[in-house]
Amino acid sequence: MSRVSLLSDLLSSIGARSWFAGEERPPGVGVPEIAALCHRLVSSRGEATGVRMAAEIIHGVRALDDKGIKRFFHMLAEEFSPDPIELAEAATAYAGHPEAAELARLQQIAEPPRQELFRRLNLAPGGTAELVKLRERLLPLCREDPARLASVDKDLRHLFQSWFNRGFLMLRPIDWNTPASILEKIIHYEAVHAIGNWDELRQRLAPADRRCFAFFHPSIPDDPLIFVEVALTDDIPASIASVLDPERDIIAAEDAQTAVFYSISNCHKGLASVSFGSFLIKQVAEDLKEHFPSLRTFVTLSPVPGFSAWVDALPKDFRERLEPAEKRAIEIVSDKDWQADPALVEEARPGILSLAARYFLRAKRGDGQPQDPVARFHLGNGAVLNRIMHLGDPSRRGLAQAHGLMVNYLYDLPRVEQRHEAYAAEGEIAASRAVTGLLPGRSGHTLKDVA
Repeated sequence: MSRVSLLSDLLSSIGARSWFAGEERPPGVGVPEIAALCHRLVSSRGEATGVRMAAEIIHGVRALDDKGIKRFFHMLAEEFSPDPIELAEAATAYAGHPEAAELARLQQIAEPPRQELFRRLNLAPGGTAELVKLRERLLPLCREDPARLASVDKDLRHLFQSWFNRGFLMLRPIDWNTPASILEKIIHYEAVHAIGNWDELRQRLAPADRRCFAFFHPSIPDDPLIFVEVALTDDIPASIASVLDPERDIIAAEDAQTAVFYSISNCHKGLASVSFGSFLIKQVAEDLKEHFPSLRTFVTLSPVPGFSAWVDALPKDFRERLEPAEKRAIEIVSDKDWQADPALVEEARPGILSLAARYFLRAKRGDGQPQDPVARFHLGNGAVLNRIMHLGDPSRRGLAQAHGLMVNYLYDLPRVEQRHEAYAAEGEIAASRAVTGLLPGRSGHTLKDVA
Protein backbone atom coordinates (compact mmCIF):
# COMPACT_ATOMS: atom_id res chain seq x y z
CA MET A 1 0.00 0.00 0.00
CA SER A 2 1.40 3.44 -0.94
CA ARG A 3 2.07 6.13 1.68
CA VAL A 4 -0.58 8.36 0.06
CA SER A 5 -3.18 5.56 0.16
CA LEU A 6 -2.32 4.91 3.78
CA LEU A 7 -2.79 8.59 4.56
CA SER A 8 -6.11 8.57 2.70
CA ASP A 9 -7.42 5.61 4.66
CA LEU A 10 -6.23 7.03 7.98
CA LEU A 11 -7.69 10.48 7.54
CA SER A 12 -10.95 9.37 5.97
CA SER A 13 -11.78 7.59 9.21
CA ILE A 14 -11.48 10.78 11.18
CA GLY A 15 -14.32 12.72 9.50
CA ALA A 16 -14.57 16.35 8.58
CA ARG A 17 -14.54 18.27 11.84
CA SER A 18 -13.96 22.00 11.96
CA TRP A 19 -10.80 23.42 13.49
CA PHE A 20 -12.84 26.31 14.87
CA ALA A 21 -14.49 23.82 17.24
CA GLY A 22 -11.23 23.63 19.16
CA GLU A 23 -10.88 19.87 18.83
CA GLU A 24 -7.61 18.05 19.24
CA ARG A 25 -5.48 17.56 16.19
CA PRO A 26 -5.44 14.09 14.62
CA PRO A 27 -2.25 11.96 14.54
CA GLY A 28 0.46 13.61 12.48
CA VAL A 29 1.49 12.71 8.92
CA GLY A 30 4.35 14.03 6.85
CA VAL A 31 4.44 17.00 4.51
CA PRO A 32 5.49 14.83 1.52
CA GLU A 33 2.28 12.79 1.83
CA ILE A 34 0.19 15.94 2.15
CA ALA A 35 1.98 17.48 -0.85
CA ALA A 36 1.19 14.40 -2.94
CA LEU A 37 -2.47 14.67 -2.02
CA CYS A 38 -2.46 18.38 -2.90
CA HIS A 39 -1.16 17.64 -6.37
CA ARG A 40 -3.76 14.90 -6.80
CA LEU A 41 -6.51 17.24 -5.65
CA VAL A 42 -5.60 19.97 -8.13
CA SER A 43 -5.52 17.51 -11.01
CA SER A 44 -8.62 15.51 -10.00
CA ARG A 45 -11.89 15.79 -11.92
CA GLY A 46 -14.36 13.90 -9.73
CA GLU A 47 -16.27 16.17 -7.34
CA ALA A 48 -16.93 13.54 -4.67
CA THR A 49 -13.31 12.35 -4.76
CA GLY A 50 -12.13 15.95 -4.56
CA VAL A 51 -14.21 16.71 -1.48
CA ARG A 52 -12.83 13.63 0.24
CA MET A 53 -9.23 14.48 -0.63
CA ALA A 54 -9.76 18.08 0.49
CA ALA A 55 -10.95 16.86 3.90
CA GLU A 56 -7.94 14.54 4.15
CA ILE A 57 -5.50 17.34 3.36
CA ILE A 58 -7.11 19.67 5.88
CA HIS A 59 -6.85 17.07 8.64
CA GLY A 60 -3.25 16.38 7.74
CA VAL A 61 -2.30 20.05 7.74
CA ARG A 62 -4.15 20.65 10.99
CA ALA A 63 -1.95 18.05 12.70
CA LEU A 64 1.35 19.61 11.63
CA ASP A 65 3.56 21.08 14.34
CA ASP A 66 5.36 24.41 13.93
CA LYS A 67 8.21 22.94 11.87
CA GLY A 68 5.81 20.93 9.76
CA ILE A 69 3.53 23.86 8.96
CA LYS A 70 6.51 25.93 7.89
CA ARG A 71 7.60 23.13 5.52
CA PHE A 72 4.04 22.92 4.22
CA PHE A 73 3.91 26.64 3.37
CA HIS A 74 7.35 26.49 1.77
CA MET A 75 6.09 23.56 -0.31
CA LEU A 76 3.12 25.64 -1.46
CA ALA A 77 5.44 28.51 -2.42
CA GLU A 78 7.79 26.26 -4.39
CA GLU A 79 5.51 23.64 -5.97
CA PHE A 80 2.30 25.60 -6.58
CA SER A 81 3.58 28.77 -8.23
CA PRO A 82 3.21 29.58 -11.95
CA ASP A 83 5.78 28.01 -14.26
CA PRO A 84 8.11 30.91 -15.16
CA ILE A 85 8.97 29.52 -18.61
CA GLU A 86 5.34 28.95 -19.58
CA LEU A 87 4.44 32.37 -18.19
CA ALA A 88 7.17 34.10 -20.20
CA GLU A 89 6.08 32.30 -23.38
CA ALA A 90 2.44 33.22 -22.83
CA ALA A 91 3.34 36.85 -22.15
CA THR A 92 5.42 36.98 -25.33
CA ALA A 93 2.62 35.40 -27.34
CA TYR A 94 0.10 37.93 -26.04
CA ALA A 95 2.47 40.83 -26.70
CA GLY A 96 2.77 39.66 -30.30
CA HIS A 97 -0.92 38.91 -30.74
CA PRO A 98 -3.03 40.80 -28.15
CA GLU A 99 -6.16 38.82 -28.82
CA ALA A 100 -8.78 37.36 -26.48
CA ALA A 101 -7.53 33.78 -26.78
CA GLU A 102 -3.95 34.72 -25.97
CA LEU A 103 -5.11 36.87 -23.04
CA ALA A 104 -7.18 34.00 -21.65
CA ARG A 105 -4.19 31.66 -21.90
CA LEU A 106 -1.93 34.23 -20.20
CA GLN A 107 -4.41 34.72 -17.37
CA GLN A 108 -4.76 30.98 -16.88
CA ILE A 109 -1.00 30.43 -16.68
CA ALA A 110 -0.42 33.51 -14.50
CA GLU A 111 -2.84 32.37 -11.81
CA PRO A 112 -0.87 30.43 -9.17
CA PRO A 113 -2.04 26.80 -8.87
CA ARG A 114 -2.27 27.54 -5.14
CA GLN A 115 -5.46 29.47 -5.74
CA GLU A 116 -7.12 26.45 -7.34
CA LEU A 117 -5.84 24.29 -4.49
CA PHE A 118 -7.36 26.64 -1.92
CA ARG A 119 -10.65 26.75 -3.84
CA ARG A 120 -10.83 22.98 -3.79
CA LEU A 121 -9.88 22.77 -0.12
CA ASN A 122 -12.75 25.14 0.52
CA LEU A 123 -15.15 22.43 -0.68
CA ALA A 124 -14.37 20.23 2.33
CA PRO A 125 -16.82 20.33 5.25
CA GLY A 126 -15.77 23.32 7.35
CA GLY A 127 -13.26 24.24 4.66
CA THR A 128 -13.75 28.00 4.82
CA ALA A 129 -13.14 28.11 8.55
CA GLU A 130 -10.13 25.82 8.18
CA LEU A 131 -8.54 28.07 5.57
CA VAL A 132 -9.06 31.14 7.77
CA LYS A 133 -7.31 29.32 10.59
CA LEU A 134 -4.59 28.20 8.19
CA ARG A 135 -3.84 31.82 7.32
CA GLU A 136 -3.65 32.62 11.01
CA ARG A 137 -0.74 30.17 11.19
CA LEU A 138 0.79 31.65 8.04
CA LEU A 139 0.88 35.33 9.03
CA PRO A 140 3.63 35.14 11.70
CA LEU A 141 5.75 33.06 9.34
CA CYS A 142 5.29 35.71 6.64
CA ARG A 143 6.80 38.28 8.97
CA GLU A 144 9.83 36.01 9.47
CA ASP A 145 10.27 35.08 5.81
CA PRO A 146 8.33 37.48 3.55
CA ALA A 147 10.42 36.74 0.47
CA ARG A 148 9.29 33.12 0.35
CA LEU A 149 5.81 33.26 1.84
CA ALA A 150 4.29 36.61 0.87
CA SER A 151 2.97 35.13 -2.38
CA VAL A 152 1.14 32.36 -0.48
CA ASP A 153 -0.50 34.93 1.78
CA LYS A 154 -1.39 37.11 -1.19
CA ASP A 155 -3.30 34.22 -2.78
CA LEU A 156 -5.26 33.47 0.39
CA ARG A 157 -6.04 37.15 0.95
CA HIS A 158 -7.17 37.50 -2.67
CA LEU A 159 -9.62 34.63 -2.29
CA PHE A 160 -10.87 35.80 1.10
CA GLN A 161 -11.63 39.25 -0.29
CA SER A 162 -14.01 37.54 -2.71
CA TRP A 163 -15.43 34.93 -0.35
CA PHE A 164 -16.04 37.45 2.44
CA ASN A 165 -17.48 40.10 0.16
CA ARG A 166 -20.16 42.22 1.85
CA GLY A 167 -22.80 40.63 -0.37
CA PHE A 168 -22.26 37.27 1.34
CA LEU A 169 -22.26 38.54 4.93
CA MET A 170 -25.29 38.36 7.23
CA LEU A 171 -25.91 41.04 9.87
CA ARG A 172 -27.46 39.56 12.99
CA PRO A 173 -28.30 41.14 16.36
CA ILE A 174 -26.64 39.62 19.42
CA ASP A 175 -28.75 39.74 22.58
CA TRP A 176 -29.27 37.83 25.77
CA ASN A 177 -31.42 35.29 23.89
CA THR A 178 -28.65 34.45 21.40
CA PRO A 179 -27.43 30.83 21.72
CA ALA A 180 -24.89 30.40 24.51
CA SER A 181 -22.31 28.97 22.11
CA ILE A 182 -22.20 32.32 20.28
CA LEU A 183 -22.30 34.37 23.48
CA GLU A 184 -19.25 32.48 24.72
CA LYS A 185 -17.43 33.55 21.57
CA ILE A 186 -18.42 37.19 22.16
CA ILE A 187 -16.76 37.01 25.57
CA HIS A 188 -13.69 35.36 24.07
CA TYR A 189 -13.32 37.66 21.06
CA GLU A 190 -13.93 41.00 22.82
CA ALA A 191 -10.71 42.87 22.05
CA VAL A 192 -11.28 46.41 23.35
CA HIS A 193 -12.93 46.24 26.78
CA ALA A 194 -12.62 42.77 28.28
CA ILE A 195 -15.75 40.95 29.42
CA GLY A 196 -14.84 39.16 32.62
CA ASN A 197 -17.84 36.91 33.11
CA TRP A 198 -21.45 36.22 32.15
CA ASP A 199 -22.77 38.94 34.44
CA GLU A 200 -20.68 41.54 32.63
CA LEU A 201 -21.88 40.21 29.30
CA ARG A 202 -25.48 40.48 30.45
CA GLN A 203 -24.89 44.13 31.40
CA ARG A 204 -23.81 44.81 27.81
CA LEU A 205 -26.63 42.92 26.08
CA ALA A 206 -29.75 42.83 28.24
CA PRO A 207 -30.55 46.47 29.15
CA ALA A 208 -32.96 48.41 26.93
CA ASP A 209 -30.29 50.96 26.01
CA ARG A 210 -27.72 48.43 24.75
CA ARG A 211 -27.33 46.76 21.37
CA CYS A 212 -24.82 44.42 19.75
CA PHE A 213 -24.56 43.38 16.11
CA ALA A 214 -22.29 40.93 14.28
CA PHE A 215 -21.48 39.88 10.75
CA PHE A 216 -21.63 36.16 9.99
CA HIS A 217 -20.65 34.20 6.90
CA PRO A 218 -22.95 31.45 5.56
CA SER A 219 -20.09 28.94 5.68
CA ILE A 220 -19.35 29.77 9.33
CA PRO A 221 -22.86 30.46 10.65
CA ASP A 222 -22.13 30.03 14.35
CA ASP A 223 -18.92 32.03 14.58
CA PRO A 224 -19.03 35.86 14.24
CA LEU A 225 -16.52 37.57 11.98
CA ILE A 226 -16.73 40.99 13.61
CA PHE A 227 -19.11 42.58 16.10
CA VAL A 228 -19.88 46.02 17.44
CA GLU A 229 -21.32 46.99 20.82
CA VAL A 230 -23.59 50.03 20.93
CA ALA A 231 -24.78 52.22 23.79
CA LEU A 232 -27.92 54.30 23.29
CA THR A 233 -27.54 57.48 25.32
CA ASP A 234 -28.83 61.02 25.83
CA ASP A 235 -25.56 62.61 24.74
CA ILE A 236 -21.95 61.84 23.84
CA PRO A 237 -20.19 60.19 26.82
CA ALA A 238 -16.83 61.50 27.97
CA SER A 239 -15.49 58.21 29.33
CA ILE A 240 -15.84 54.47 28.92
CA ALA A 241 -16.58 54.17 32.64
CA SER A 242 -19.88 56.01 32.21
CA VAL A 243 -20.87 53.62 29.42
CA LEU A 244 -20.01 50.44 31.31
CA ASP A 245 -21.27 51.60 34.71
CA PRO A 246 -23.76 48.94 35.90
CA GLU A 247 -25.38 51.55 38.20
CA ARG A 248 -26.12 54.03 35.43
CA ASP A 249 -29.66 55.21 34.74
CA ILE A 250 -31.03 53.02 31.95
CA ILE A 251 -33.08 54.89 29.36
CA ALA A 252 -35.65 53.64 26.90
CA ALA A 253 -34.18 53.05 23.46
CA GLU A 254 -36.94 55.18 21.93
CA ASP A 255 -35.77 58.18 23.98
CA ALA A 256 -32.07 57.97 23.05
CA GLN A 257 -30.57 60.70 20.88
CA THR A 258 -27.07 59.29 20.50
CA ALA A 259 -25.76 55.90 19.37
CA VAL A 260 -22.26 55.24 20.69
CA PHE A 261 -20.15 52.52 19.05
CA TYR A 262 -17.89 51.79 21.99
CA SER A 263 -16.29 48.47 21.05
CA ILE A 264 -15.53 46.91 17.66
CA SER A 265 -13.81 43.52 17.67
CA ASN A 266 -12.46 41.52 14.75
CA CYS A 267 -12.79 37.87 15.67
CA HIS A 268 -10.28 36.01 13.49
CA LYS A 269 -6.63 36.85 12.94
CA GLY A 270 -6.73 34.88 9.71
CA LEU A 271 -8.97 37.56 8.21
CA ALA A 272 -6.50 40.39 8.82
CA SER A 273 -6.57 42.95 5.97
CA VAL A 274 -9.93 41.63 4.81
CA SER A 275 -12.02 44.65 5.74
CA PHE A 276 -15.71 44.56 6.52
CA GLY A 277 -15.77 46.75 9.63
CA SER A 278 -16.75 49.84 7.68
CA PHE A 279 -19.82 48.10 6.29
CA LEU A 280 -20.78 46.96 9.77
CA ILE A 281 -20.77 50.44 11.33
CA LYS A 282 -22.60 52.09 8.46
CA GLN A 283 -25.27 49.40 8.21
CA VAL A 284 -25.85 49.31 11.97
CA ALA A 285 -26.15 53.10 12.02
CA GLU A 286 -28.70 53.05 9.21
CA ASP A 287 -30.69 50.25 10.85
CA LEU A 288 -30.73 52.01 14.22
CA LYS A 289 -31.82 55.26 12.61
CA GLU A 290 -34.68 53.46 10.90
CA HIS A 291 -35.88 51.78 14.11
CA PHE A 292 -35.30 54.74 16.44
CA PRO A 293 -36.06 58.06 14.68
CA SER A 294 -35.06 59.99 17.80
CA LEU A 295 -31.38 59.17 17.16
CA ARG A 296 -29.54 62.21 15.86
CA THR A 297 -25.87 61.48 16.54
CA PHE A 298 -23.72 58.45 15.68
CA VAL A 299 -20.27 58.42 17.25
CA THR A 300 -17.59 56.05 18.42
CA LEU A 301 -15.89 55.98 21.79
CA SER A 302 -12.51 54.79 20.60
CA PRO A 303 -9.14 53.91 22.12
CA VAL A 304 -5.88 55.50 20.96
CA PRO A 305 -3.53 52.49 20.95
CA GLY A 306 -0.41 54.18 19.60
CA PHE A 307 -0.31 57.48 21.49
CA SER A 308 1.94 56.54 24.42
CA ALA A 309 4.49 54.86 22.17
CA TRP A 310 4.50 57.88 19.87
CA VAL A 311 5.16 60.28 22.77
CA ASP A 312 7.94 58.06 24.07
CA ALA A 313 9.60 58.01 20.64
CA LEU A 314 9.65 61.80 20.11
CA PRO A 315 13.23 62.88 19.31
CA LYS A 316 15.04 64.92 21.92
CA ASP A 317 15.42 67.98 19.70
CA PHE A 318 11.71 68.01 19.01
CA ARG A 319 10.84 67.66 22.68
CA GLU A 320 12.88 70.78 23.34
CA ARG A 321 10.61 72.75 21.00
CA LEU A 322 7.36 71.62 22.65
CA GLU A 323 5.10 74.02 24.52
CA PRO A 324 5.71 74.27 28.28
CA ALA A 325 2.34 72.66 28.99
CA GLU A 326 3.24 69.73 26.74
CA LYS A 327 6.60 69.22 28.44
CA ARG A 328 4.93 69.31 31.83
CA ALA A 329 2.30 66.79 30.72
CA ILE A 330 5.00 64.36 29.66
CA GLU A 331 6.63 64.70 33.07
CA ILE A 332 3.34 64.10 34.87
CA VAL A 333 2.29 60.99 32.97
CA SER A 334 5.69 59.44 33.55
CA ASP A 335 4.87 59.30 37.27
CA LYS A 336 3.17 56.19 38.60
CA ASP A 337 -0.47 56.65 39.66
CA TRP A 338 -0.66 60.23 38.36
CA GLN A 339 -4.26 59.57 37.33
CA ALA A 340 -5.24 59.11 41.00
CA ASP A 341 -4.31 62.70 41.89
CA PRO A 342 -7.02 65.16 40.73
CA ALA A 343 -4.60 68.06 40.79
CA LEU A 344 -2.11 66.29 38.51
CA VAL A 345 -4.92 65.17 36.21
CA GLU A 346 -6.01 68.77 35.65
CA GLU A 347 -2.45 70.04 35.33
CA ALA A 348 -1.72 67.46 32.64
CA ARG A 349 -4.92 68.13 30.69
CA PRO A 350 -3.88 71.04 28.39
CA GLY A 351 -0.53 69.53 27.47
CA ILE A 352 -1.92 66.04 26.81
CA LEU A 353 -4.70 67.40 24.62
CA SER A 354 -2.23 69.54 22.69
CA LEU A 355 0.06 66.57 22.10
CA ALA A 356 -2.94 64.49 21.07
CA ALA A 357 -3.93 67.09 18.48
CA ARG A 358 -0.42 66.97 17.04
CA TYR A 359 -0.59 63.18 17.01
CA PHE A 360 -3.88 62.97 15.15
CA LEU A 361 -3.48 65.91 12.78
CA ARG A 362 0.23 66.03 12.06
CA ALA A 363 1.90 62.68 12.79
CA LYS A 364 2.00 60.55 9.62
CA ARG A 365 3.44 57.26 8.51
CA GLY A 366 5.76 57.04 5.53
CA ASP A 367 2.78 56.50 3.22
CA GLY A 368 1.09 59.69 4.43
CA GLN A 369 -1.53 57.89 6.51
CA PRO A 370 -2.15 58.87 10.17
CA GLN A 371 -0.02 57.08 12.73
CA ASP A 372 -2.96 55.82 14.73
CA PRO A 373 -4.51 52.58 13.38
CA VAL A 374 -7.98 53.33 14.78
CA ALA A 375 -7.86 56.78 13.19
CA ARG A 376 -6.95 55.25 9.83
CA PHE A 377 -9.94 52.93 10.08
CA HIS A 378 -12.58 55.50 11.01
CA LEU A 379 -11.28 58.38 8.89
CA GLY A 380 -11.07 55.95 5.98
CA ASN A 381 -14.74 55.15 6.59
CA GLY A 382 -15.64 58.82 6.23
CA ALA A 383 -15.93 59.74 9.91
CA VAL A 384 -14.92 63.04 11.50
CA LEU A 385 -12.41 63.29 14.36
CA ASN A 386 -14.90 64.97 16.67
CA ARG A 387 -13.50 65.19 20.20
CA ILE A 388 -10.45 64.12 22.21
CA MET A 389 -11.15 63.18 25.82
CA HIS A 390 -8.56 63.46 28.56
CA LEU A 391 -8.54 60.42 30.86
CA GLY A 392 -11.48 58.85 29.09
CA ASP A 393 -10.05 55.43 29.91
CA PRO A 394 -8.07 55.31 33.18
CA SER A 395 -7.76 51.52 33.09
CA ARG A 396 -4.31 49.94 33.16
CA ARG A 397 -4.53 49.23 29.45
CA GLY A 398 -5.83 52.71 28.61
CA LEU A 399 -3.02 54.36 30.55
CA ALA A 400 -0.36 52.13 29.01
CA GLN A 401 -1.53 52.66 25.43
CA ALA A 402 -2.72 56.24 25.45
CA HIS A 403 -2.12 57.91 28.83
CA GLY A 404 -5.87 57.52 29.31
CA LEU A 405 -6.97 59.26 26.07
CA MET A 406 -10.12 58.33 24.19
CA VAL A 407 -11.66 59.94 21.11
CA ASN A 408 -15.00 60.31 19.38
CA TYR A 409 -15.30 59.76 15.64
CA LEU A 410 -18.55 61.23 14.33
CA TYR A 411 -20.44 59.44 11.56
CA ASP A 412 -22.44 62.16 9.83
CA LEU A 413 -24.39 59.72 7.65
CA PRO A 414 -25.32 62.09 4.77
CA ARG A 415 -21.65 63.09 4.33
CA VAL A 416 -19.85 59.82 5.09
CA GLU A 417 -19.22 58.90 1.46
CA GLN A 418 -18.03 62.40 0.56
CA ARG A 419 -15.51 62.39 3.41
CA HIS A 420 -14.42 58.85 2.57
CA GLU A 421 -13.61 59.95 -0.98
CA ALA A 422 -11.71 63.03 0.24
CA TYR A 423 -9.64 60.93 2.60
CA ALA A 424 -8.93 58.24 0.00
CA ALA A 425 -8.00 60.72 -2.73
CA GLU A 426 -6.20 63.46 -0.81
CA GLY A 427 -5.54 62.02 2.66
CA GLU A 428 -7.74 64.78 4.04
CA ILE A 429 -8.35 64.42 7.79
CA ALA A 430 -11.80 65.66 8.70
CA ALA A 431 -11.67 67.15 12.19
CA SER A 432 -13.94 69.37 14.24
CA ARG A 433 -12.94 72.84 15.43
CA ALA A 434 -12.86 71.41 18.95
CA VAL A 435 -9.94 69.24 17.81
CA THR A 436 -8.10 71.61 15.48
CA GLY A 437 -8.31 74.31 18.17
CA LEU A 438 -6.12 72.16 20.42
CA LEU A 439 -3.06 72.57 18.18
CA PRO A 440 -0.43 74.92 19.62
CA GLY A 441 -0.94 78.35 18.10
CA ARG A 442 2.72 79.08 17.42
CA SER A 443 3.75 75.67 16.11
CA GLY A 444 5.68 76.31 12.93
CA HIS A 445 6.69 72.69 12.40
CA THR A 446 4.87 69.43 11.93
CA LEU A 447 5.46 65.94 13.25
CA LYS A 448 5.48 64.38 9.81
CA ASP A 449 9.25 64.77 9.84
CA VAL A 450 9.68 62.77 13.03
CA ALA A 451 6.95 60.13 12.55
